[in-house]
Formats: sequence, C-alpha cells, structure tokens
Amino acid sequence: MRKLNPDFYICNGDNIYADNPIKETVPLPDGSTWRNLVTVEKSKVAETLTEYRGNYKYNLMDQNLREFYSQVAQIQQWDDHETHNNWYPGQILDDPQYTEKRMDVLASRARRAFHEFTPINPVYDPQGRVYRVLHHGPLLDVFVLDMRTFRDANSTDALPYDNGGILGRYQAEWLKRELAASTATWKVISNDMPLGMVVPDGTDHFEAVSQGDPGHPLGREIQIADILSFLKRQDIRNVVWLTTDVHYTAAQYFDPEKAAFPDFHPFWQFVAGPLNAGAFPPDKLDGTFGVQQVFV
Repeated sequence: MRKLNPDFYICNGDNIYADNPIKETVPLPDGSTWRNLVTVEKSKVAETLTEYRGNYKYNLMDQNLREFYSQVAQIQQWDDHETHNNWYPGQILDDPQYTEKRMDVLASRARRAFHEFTPINPVYDPQGRVYRVLHHGPLLDVFVLDMRTFRDANSTDALPYDNGGILGRYQAEWLKRELAASTATWKVISNDMPLGMVVPDGTDHFEAVSQGDPGHPLGREIQIADILSFLKRQDIRNVVWLTTDVHYTAAQYFDPEKAAFPDFHPFWQFVAGPLNAGAFPPDKLDGTFGVQQVFV
C-alpha cells in the first residue's frame, strides 16, 4: 500500500484487537508448531490503560507498518475491538476473561490509549471525540463517524429506538449540518459500521444498523433514514460511504426504486475487509434501503 503512494489511508477501526490475546504457540496442520512474538500486554485481554497501550505498541513492532505510518497520512476512527467485541455504552460484560466488567470503565481507558496512539488533531476532539470532517481541497470532504460511543444497546428483534440510535442525537445533527455546509464535489462518509447488512451480536442481538426486517425503518434504521431523507431534501449528491467491521470486501448500490423506504438519492457503499484478521462469509442483506450487492 505504501508503494502506491496514496494521498491518505482511512482506517475504519479495529486498529487493535484488545480482546484477543496472542498465543505463544499455535499447532499447525502438518504437526509443526508456529511460534508467535508475544509481549506481556498481548498475553491477556486488555483491561488496564497499560494493557490497552501495549496493544498499540505491539502493532508498532512491525517494520512495514512503521514505514507505512511514516510516509502516508492517516484518517483514523475506532470501532469495537479497540475496546471489546460488539461493545455498547452501559454494557456489563459476561466474559470470564475480564475482572473489570463495566464497559464504560474499559471504554474510557481504551479511548485514552486510542487518542495517544492515533493522529487526531486535538482541535477536533475537545471531549475526546472521534467523529470529525477533514477537508481535502475543492474535490473531497471526508466525514469520519463514531458509531460506537453514543449508540443504543444492542437489542433483539426490531431494535427499539431511543435517542441514541447508532450515532447519538448530537452527532447525527452534526453530520447533517456539516454535509449541508460542504462545498466539496465528493462527500465521503467513513462509517465504521455498515448500512444494509445484518451483523449479528450473538444469536439474537444485532450489532449494526439493520436487523433483517426488509420493511419500513425500525430501530437504528430510523436515524439513518432521517439522514438519507435530509440529503435528498437538501439535494446533496455525490455521497459515498466507506465501511468495514465485517470481514469481506464488497461494493453495494442502494437503490430507492427497490427499497421499502425510498426517500433518498441512490448511493454506493464500499466495504473493505480487514488487513490482518480472519475472513468471514458475507452477511445477509436487509432490503429497507434497497441494497444491491454488485460485487463481493
């Protein structure tokens, strides 16, 4: 990637896997043993500030990554694994690996480590915020979202909606204001959680925006529907969404003519799978916003 000499690099989150320790040895199918490079902080799940910091330090032991960071501008956001898989505010963990069960305490430590190790200008985050807009001349504005910090709890069935949604009320209003104020030709929204894909949390909870009901917007979809309708009312075009979280690559076209909720301009979402984590099969699609899987 460095040799492509890109203008910048967007990381949709999961910079680290704070909840996944590195094993010292791994048995291989041929009977031999793989030996990992391990550190004290990567030998257990991260709970303390020192352990969260140690996860970032572990990544920086890699020479290729250090060279990439030294030469390519970064646009960083966070998702769940900077803290714990599929976390949400107010959650109490049911995980025997953890002594500290309060997700808000863990997230506070994780947020501090994230800001210490990622290049976010303090002007954007006086309250430790991750969401912001970056202007790249007349052609491009990049809107970086935080779909983790202000969300409702992951729920079952129709995801009952309250003021949180997926963005929280304040961030959602901020996004609409900034999109309306943008004069850039292209408006790229870097969303750490995908739209239109059913991402499960366990057996009966849902992690992203959609919950598998292809009808009118429910739960977190209500907040996204409001934003999409706003873009149409304001005639804001050339909006492209870039996302990850899921572990595969896809190009998806959201077509209002095929949607249960048609009040939006058509748009594209591009999904980039992880750089250095396992690949998974594609998730099911939710027809509320008419998503069409053009490439996977």
